Amino acid sequence: MKIYIGSDHAGFELKEILKKHFCAAKEFEDFGTFSNESVDYPDFAHKVAESVVTDPENIGILICGTGNGMAITANKHPNVRAALCWSPEISTLAKQHNNANILVLPARFIDTELAIKTVESFFNAEFEGGRHQNRINKIDLQ
Repeated sequence: MKIYIGSDHAGFELKEILKKHFCAAKEFEDFGTFSNESVDYPDFAHKVAESVVTDPENIGILICGTGNGMAITANKHPNVRAALCWSPEISTLAKQHNNANILVLPARFIDTELAIKTVESFFNAEFEGGRHQNRINKIDLQ
């Protein structure tokens, strides 16, 4: 499984830490940003979301200061279910119940250890289907 990843300047350091931590087990395609210089988060959210839509066997990770801007932007794309998560329990449920295909992290509100555990939980969770699929079928307006 490939991981499409992107961040703005507020999420840059956490993005780099996550890539380094998981590089032995996961393949990443990094859409930037590549420094702490101020950038516009939608530029990176759109790239990751478009990649997940085009290649639905893979998932995405987006990181910004609060996570809200990335989640709002990514969720504008049909068939994207970007979930803002700040704990392993929430990321597990986002995958199990919502079949989230993009994990969004709030870099300014989560420490490194908790972020790693949250990502691990997201990677390890499986969509449960059933009644949850019925609900997911009602999300997109198209």
